[in-house]
Amino acid sequence: MPVITPAATTADPELAPDPSPAAGLIRALDELARAQRESAVRIARDLDIPRSSFGLLRMLQRCGPVQLGDIAAKLRVDLSVASRQVSHLVDEGLVRRTVDDDDRRARTVELTDAGRGLVLRAYEHIDALAATTFAEWRDEEIVEAT
Repeated sequence: MPVITPAATTADPELAPDPSPAAGLIRALDELARAQRESAVRIARDLDIPRSSFGLLRMLQRCGPVQLGDIAAKLRVDLSVASRQVSHLVDEGLVRRTVDDDDRRARTVELTDAGRGLVLRAYEHIDALAATTFAEWRDEEIVEAT
């Protein structure tokens, strides 16, 4: 009789125990996150921007002008990382940094017209990927899944 190690139980679905609903949900969320990262990499490559910039641009599109500290918090990165990402986008002309009128020490970051245009092109890519991915789904199924 073969010895079944913990690694063997997770590597071979035939040997794995039935997952609890919570474990199944965690696994599905992991797969979704991986697919999202892969899609973001593909879109960023197509748009010729770093993947980290893609997330920052989309966040600015959703939130509007944001202070640098809030960017770091929303992206869950260190302030120095957020600052470097913003500086790169400023250099590319995709965002602008302005002095906050209420707090002269604070800097507000917002999309430029070029940045908004790039985000719109990114959403076109996202829509195309979603149309391909969910081509066989009915609208009701997509609504139910959300």
